[in-house]
Amino acid sequence: MARDLPIRLVPFALAAAIVELVWRPSWMGLSLGRVGVQLVFGAVAAPLLFVAAAAVQRSLARRRGAMSAPAGPGDAAFQAAYYALNAPIEEAFFRGLVQGGLGALTVAPLGFAVGTAAYVLYHRLGWSWPDTLATVLLGVPLGLAFWLLPGPPSLLGVTIAHIGATCGFLGPGPYLLRKLRLL
Repeated sequence: MARDLPIRLVPFALAAAIVELVWRPSWMGLSLGRVGVQLVFGAVAAPLLFVAAAAVQRSLARRRGAMSAPAGPGDAAFQAAYYALNAPIEEAFFRGLVQGGLGALTVAPLGFAVGTAAYVLYHRLGWSWPDTLATVLLGVPLGLAFWLLPGPPSLLGVTIAHIGATCGFLGPGPYLLRKLRLL
């Protein structure tokens, strides 16, 4: 995680922040949008994606014969806090900057396709192909939600959902799978 800050999170956050500060584009989604819609989406999607991501991780772990899980509840909580920092930065970069920006410059479907592909392929930098391809199960619905939820573009709902999915796939999800002996 310490390596992620200077290599991934800080550059992504800086890129999104510079665009926001210089141009303040509405397409980037750094507004609350229709707060009720965003919160309902996040509240429904986060637990569903947590369970789905944990199930995908369980399946992948069975195939590879191993799963990395936090040593204890404190480590799981620390990882969850990290994912709560990571998710809005990834969403601002891939959904807001790439998908929103390209969609505003061309057509929304192209922004969705390129933003989702970039999000998925970016995870290949540190993951195996099966784990990387599992991110399609998050990238597609979140890209569609960012594009299609009513109201002005907002990263609020997709960020909440992203946190739920990441916590299901990494950290707390594997910890619960191991603790409940579901592997």
